[in-house]
Amino acid sequence: MQPLEIKVHRKSALLELRYAADTYRLSAEYLRVHSPSAEVQGHGPGQSVLQTGKKLVSFKDIIPQGHYAIRIEFSDGHDSGIFSWEYLFDLAVHERDYWQTYLDRLSAANASREPLFIALN
Repeated sequence: MQPLEIKVHRKSALLELRYAADTYRLSAEYLRVHSPSAEVQGHGPGQSVLQTGKKLVSFKDIIPQGHYAIRIEFSDGHDSGIFSWEYLFDLAVHERDYWQTYLDRLSAANASREPLFIALN
């Protein structure tokens, strides 16, 4: 389902999707860790790669892909996922469940949302 309106809130790193009945605000982090790209989803069932350290990721650019999708360029350099309207709507409607599943996977892997910083002298 194509949103009626898309707004990018850069300061808060939120993507707002307005549909006829509802409006959803999805964080850049949430979209980044659920990118439909092969880098994140793998090349088949059960091959997804847990994304860690993405808490501070933001939007660099959002590019329309015809009339069916958008491609999101993230501040960490990831830019290969094409978010179809159907996939975005699914992410919006199931955000609470998908986010909890992601947090559970992080916990099970003893991983973190926090980015790893390397101090350079």
